[in-house]
Amino acid sequence: MRLVQAELFKIRTTSLWWIMGIVLVPLYAASILINWLAANVSAGAADQNDQVRVSLEPINVATSLYTSGQYCGVLIVLLLSAIVVTSEFFHLTATTTFLVTPRRESVILAKFGASIIIGLVVWAFTTVFNLIFAPLILKNLGLGAQLGEPAVWRAIGLNALAYVLWAVLGVGAGVLIRSQIAATLVLAITYVIGTQAIGIVFILLSNNVAKWFDKLQVIVPTTASQLMVSGTDLPGNPPRWVGAAVLIAYAVVGGAVGTMITKSRDIS
Repeated sequence: MRLVQAELFKIRTTSLWWIMGIVLVPLYAASILINWLAANVSAGAADQNDQVRVSLEPINVATSLYTSGQYCGVLIVLLLSAIVVTSEFFHLTATTTFLVTPRRESVILAKFGASIIIGLVVWAFTTVFNLIFAPLILKNLGLGAQLGEPAVWRAIGLNALAYVLWAVLGVGAGVLIRSQIAATLVLAITYVIGTQAIGIVFILLSNNVAKWFDKLQVIVPTTASQLMVSGTDLPGNPPRWVGAAVLIAYAVVGGAVGTMITKSRDIS
C-alpha cells in the first residue's frame, strides 16, 4: 500500500494530472450533449433499422446516458496510467525507484494499483454527473429516470470495470513506450484516429466482402468497452459479455507483458 501511495504522490507532484482533469470537463460535457442529441435525432428518424430501434428502447437510451463520458474518460485514464510509468524515465527517477525497491514486480504492481485508483476516480467523476444530468434528460425525452432498472446499475458497474481495464492497458503501454511525450502522442492518436480508421476498414469489409466482418469490430478495445455497457444485446452485435471478455483479455495480456518487460529490461 505504501508503494501505491508513493506512485500516487508522484502523479500529484506533476502538472499533467490537473491538465488532464481540465481537459476532461469539456470533453465530458460534449459527450453527454452528443448522447442527448443522438437520442432526439434518432427518435424522430423514419425507416429505422432493427439496431436503431432497439438502441432507442428506454433502457438502452438510459444506459447510454448513465455511462456518458466513457470514450473521453478512458482516454484520460489511458494517458495518465502510461504517465505513471513514463514519468520515471522523464524525471530520471527509474534507477532510484528500482534501487529502493529491488523487487520490480512490487513496483509494477504498485503502478497498476495507482492507475486503477486513478481510473476509478475518473469513473466516479463522470458517474456522479451522469446521475445528476441523465434523469433530467430522460425526463425531457419522456422516458423516466429508469433508475429502478437493474440493467442501468449493471451498466454503471461494468463501466467502472472498463475504466479499471483501460488503466491496466495504460501501464502496459507505458512500459513499451518509455518516452512520456511519445507515449502520450502515440496513445492519443491511436485511440482517436486509429479507432476511426479501423472502424472504416471493418465497414468496407462488411459491405464488400462479408457481413460477418461487422461483428469483428468487437476486437477493437473502444468498441468492446462500449458494447459491454449497453442495456440489452443489440441486433447485429455480439452479446455484451463478449465486449467484456475482449477488454479483459487485452488488459491481462498488457499487464503480463508489462510486468515481464519491467523485470527483464535494463534500467539506466
